[in-house]
Amino acid sequence: MSKGQIIVTGASKGIGLAIAQHLESRGFAVVGLSRSGTGGAGRQMRCDVTDEDAVREVFAEIAAQGPVAGLVNNAGVHIGSATATLRTDDFNKTMALNVTAVMVAAREAYPHLRANGGTIVNIGSFFDKMGVPDNLAYCASKAAVAAMTRCMAVEWAQDGIRVMTVAPGYIETDLNRAFLARDKVRAWLQSRIPTGGPGQPADVARLVGAIFVEDIAFLTGETIYIDGAQRINH
Repeated sequence: MSKGQIIVTGASKGIGLAIAQHLESRGFAVVGLSRSGTGGAGRQMRCDVTDEDAVREVFAEIAAQGPVAGLVNNAGVHIGSATATLRTDDFNKTMALNVTAVMVAAREAYPHLRANGGTIVNIGSFFDKMGVPDNLAYCASKAAVAAMTRCMAVEWAQDGIRVMTVAPGYIETDLNRAFLARDKVRAWLQSRIPTGGPGQPADVARLVGAIFVEDIAFLTGETIYIDGAQRINH
C-alpha cells in the first residue's frame, strides 16, 4: 500500500535519482521532477523548478492524483569561480536554483501538506559552514538552505510539517566520478575523509528514506551532515 506521494526535484540522475529509487522501494509513490522529465524511478514529470508558475501547476496536478506526503528539494547547480572574478550572472543562476527554487517548491507544497502533515527534506551541503576557495556562490546558497529549513520548521510545526536539511559531503556520481578518480584527488580525499573516501548516492538516499519512514515528530529544523566526518576532521 502506498504511503503517499513524495515529490523529488532533480530526480533524473545522481543523488536525486538514488533518493527517488530508495523512497519507491520503501513504499512511497514517487513523483520525480526534472527538466528532461526522465528518470528510473516513480512517475516522471517535466518541470523547470526555477519557473514559479510551472512548479505551482505541477504540484496541483500531483495533488489531484492523491495526498502529498513530502517533498525532497534536491535540484541544484554548482558553478565554481574565484570570488574576484565571479560573474554576477553565475551567482544569480546559483541562487535561483539552489535557494529561490527551494523556497518556491516548499511554499507551493505547503498547502498540499497542511491537510495531513508531512515532511520536507532540503538537500544542502557540508560547505554551508565552510570557507571554500572558488565556491562563494555555492557555499552561500547552501548556508541559505539551512537557514530556510530552520525558519520553515518553526513556522510550520503547528501544521504537522517537519522540515530537515540533509547535507552531504563528497558523493561520487556520474558527473564527478572521473574527477574523483584522479590520483591526486583520491589521495587528498583519503587523507581528509576519516571513513576513507567519498560516499555514494545510496548513502544519502538511505538517510533521506529513514527521515520519511521513521517520521519522528520531534525532529525538525535540523541539518544532518553525511560526510564521513570530513567536516569535523582537524
